[in-house]
Amino acid sequence: MQHPDICIAGAGIIGLSLALELHHRGLRVTVFDRGNPLAEASTAAAGMLAASDPDNPPQLRPLADLSLELYPTFLERLHSLCGMRVPFHTHTTLQSLSHHITTAAGALTTNDLTHLLPALVPRDHRFILLDEHSLAPRELAAALLAAIKATSIDLRAHAAVLSIQSHPDSIEVHTTTGVLHAARFVDCTGAWAATTSSLGVTPKKGQMLSVSLPSSFPLHFVVRTPDIYIVPRTTIPGAAVHAIIGATVEDAGFDKTVHPSDIARLRSLAATLLPVLSDAPELESWAGLRPATPDGLPLLGAFPGCAHHYIATGHYRNGILLAPVTALLMTQTIMGEPVSLDLSPFSPTRFPAPPK
Repeated sequence: MQHPDICIAGAGIIGLSLALELHHRGLRVTVFDRGNPLAEASTAAAGMLAASDPDNPPQLRPLADLSLELYPTFLERLHSLCGMRVPFHTHTTLQSLSHHITTAAGALTTNDLTHLLPALVPRDHRFILLDEHSLAPRELAAALLAAIKATSIDLRAHAAVLSIQSHPDSIEVHTTTGVLHAARFVDCTGAWAATTSSLGVTPKKGQMLSVSLPSSFPLHFVVRTPDIYIVPRTTIPGAAVHAIIGATVEDAGFDKTVHPSDIARLRSLAATLLPVLSDAPELESWAGLRPATPDGLPLLGAFPGCAHHYIATGHYRNGILLAPVTALLMTQTIMGEPVSLDLSPFSPTRFPAPPK
């Protein structure tokens, strides 16, 4: 049996984007997933490439900006491998500003908003327009999976990684389907890293819904406040224009139960901004689990105390946005190349180890 150069645990957007980048460099890659590829947070997300979201930690901005620069090349690589185009659905976000930054340059007045979108009820919000794209994560997932299948990457579904053991020149990976030896191992298990590491990753549940929009209400940009976001899907051929409304932020472990009361609250919050949403037909509701860390920043780098072992998780609400840059920087780290960005803010060693 030929052993891979890299073994990746987790076939979400982060794990598979990294697999493609490593494969592009000529490495043999095997990816394990405990369930189906791209079936968790990667397709539960809304798809905002929200590098400018004021709720993001400021240390995230250089990482997010570099990822935005990489996105066109990332999407073009998917197209070249599988022939599928992943379109941007929106190019602008109407962002609510918190009270301490309501005097920001470019803030829109109520008259501006009425002209821009007569149905919007701004109430006590102040808004600014951001140059920001969004895409449909399910479209991205379909293209990414097709691209993976067009390569020699060994993708193994329903095969969970149980444990690993470092050796001087390799790493031994024990899975539910057998044992494999690889030169390097990368943990990209998202929220499930909470079950395998002591680095502070916890699942944060998010419930959301999609609603149909009337043809008389052509919403072409994202509306976002600290409490709610409304993300339209505008370019799906043959489908009614609809919008994603989200999302709750809950400490519920790995429970993904959808509660009608929470969905109703999300709709109510959205309707305070866009009243037309109060009775828009619901198409679907679902929940996902975000991988969160105590400081809201991802874990990127060598796993402390374990040779040949790396981790790339904890992307919280920005996994879709940060996939291309994570793939690049982790590949540079694994291959011993100069890294394009200082990774010290994202070091896996930044949290103290829990007492034994």
